[in-house]
Amino acid sequence: MAAQDSRAPAGARTRRKNGVRALSLAAAVVLTAGLASGCSGSGDGDRDGGDDPKRPSASASRSPGAAAGDDGSARLPSSLTNQRLDWGRCRAHGDTPAPGSDWQCATLKAPLDYAKPTGRTIDLALIRTKTQGNAGDRIGSLLFNFGGPGGSGVELLPAFAPQYSKLRERYDLVSFDPRGVSESRGLRCRSDKETQAAESIDLTPDTAAEEAAYLKDAAAFGKGCREQAGELLAHVSTVEAARDMDLMRQVLGDKKMHYMGVSYGTELGGIYAHLFPGKVGRLTLDAVVDPTAGRIGQAENQARGFQRALDNYFTSRGKDPKEGSREITALLKRLDAKPLTTAGGRELNESLATTGIAVTLYSKSSWPALTRGLRDAERGDGTALLALADSYNDRDASGRYGTASHSQRAISCLDDKVRPTARETKERLAKFREISPVFGPYMGWDTAGWCHDWPVPGQWDDPDVSASGAAPVLVVGNTGDPATPYEGARRMVDELGAGVGVELTWKGEGHGAYGSGSACVDSTVDAYLLEGKIPRDGKVCS
Repeated sequence: MAAQDSRAPAGARTRRKNGVRALSLAAAVVLTAGLASGCSGSGDGDRDGGDDPKRPSASASRSPGAAAGDDGSARLPSSLTNQRLDWGRCRAHGDTPAPGSDWQCATLKAPLDYAKPTGRTIDLALIRTKTQGNAGDRIGSLLFNFGGPGGSGVELLPAFAPQYSKLRERYDLVSFDPRGVSESRGLRCRSDKETQAAESIDLTPDTAAEEAAYLKDAAAFGKGCREQAGELLAHVSTVEAARDMDLMRQVLGDKKMHYMGVSYGTELGGIYAHLFPGKVGRLTLDAVVDPTAGRIGQAENQARGFQRALDNYFTSRGKDPKEGSREITALLKRLDAKPLTTAGGRELNESLATTGIAVTLYSKSSWPALTRGLRDAERGDGTALLALADSYNDRDASGRYGTASHSQRAISCLDDKVRPTARETKERLAKFREISPVFGPYMGWDTAGWCHDWPVPGQWDDPDVSASGAAPVLVVGNTGDPATPYEGARRMVDELGAGVGVELTWKGEGHGAYGSGSACVDSTVDAYLLEGKIPRDGKVCS
């Protein structure tokens, strides 16, 4: 459950169980539901801000893979920067029907290896819908990344477009499948049969035999990625995705990058600002990944965030959160010993139940589903919780699985250098349980298994998002966010640097703030993106 958004609904970057970085497709589906709220106080001191605020520029230190020079853009050959996109009708996307005639799709060619810009290329899938406003009011393209990593922008942007209708008055709305994702040479590391078999693996092993099986399965996944992806596995990093974004900017004809990143998309946006500070236009980062936490810290943050959301759920029902958590941990312990049967004949084990519980915490609108799932499980029926886990794991009724989790893992493990051992993990489990009795063991063990015996080395301990000289970046944090806890927003602001990061807080529930029911948040973000009005740093919407 790691999500960079965290990545499995509960881990920092696991999608099978993932929650710490990243936005899963299941989480993305519930992201739109929200609460009504208003702004706190008045006189926030919003100020006008254009695309090119006059501020002293400074050289930013470079992330791994970055090259010296004026944002590195001059290194690419004109055959790439001047390429013309052949926009046409979009195809069906997996089981998702083709979007309507308002949508166009195209393929962008980018270097497979930015260290060899004139070498082999990779095809990247793009989608857009053109502005509905007056031509003279058009600002440019607004690029979206919905998180994961592993989320398909080609699939998700049309689904979310209704909530961006106001932004479409002045922007072409554009998104893409990052390298290694879906239509951009999406990775598949194991078969559906192997994926279902892996669901029987205990993700919180209690014995030497369970631990060995857990690590063996993790190593097998990495081996499958290497066999299927070949050299691509070493070229799906977030740094390369950020470079791809700047190539998109140039080919789309935009002088500045205007961008909305959600969940893991906030890390991608921060890295873009670091690599190309002079190209930053209007960037909004919503549901913010803590860029300072590191692999272990991300998992701890996510355990804390999901436990906080679970506590809020129990409080809303008039139940003591500690008592509620004790009941869930007792249920999970019983499932560890003896899984429940379900209507379809499959079993609900401890790991699948934890995923099913966690996915409902992405949105307050999903809390009733949690109530039903827990009630049925206590009565001996695991069907409801298994269905919730399947929604997160992108499993359909016929037993086919999506591959977003494969892409997520490959990108995460290429980014992250830290590889905790099983012994180191076991030494930390007591702290994880203290942080969250429900999710702590799951998140803790995830740190050992996620990139175990991965076939390519990681690039960093923490991403560098410092962006001295960049235009102001709007950073939106939600106090009840389970997957990317609220504290990450302030840390992103601090890391972006003085005069760059501007924090907006929403006192709400769920993963993400914009489009979740807060008129205050939506109007503030709209004013920034559409008019260049920069809110006071620290503005709060309640």
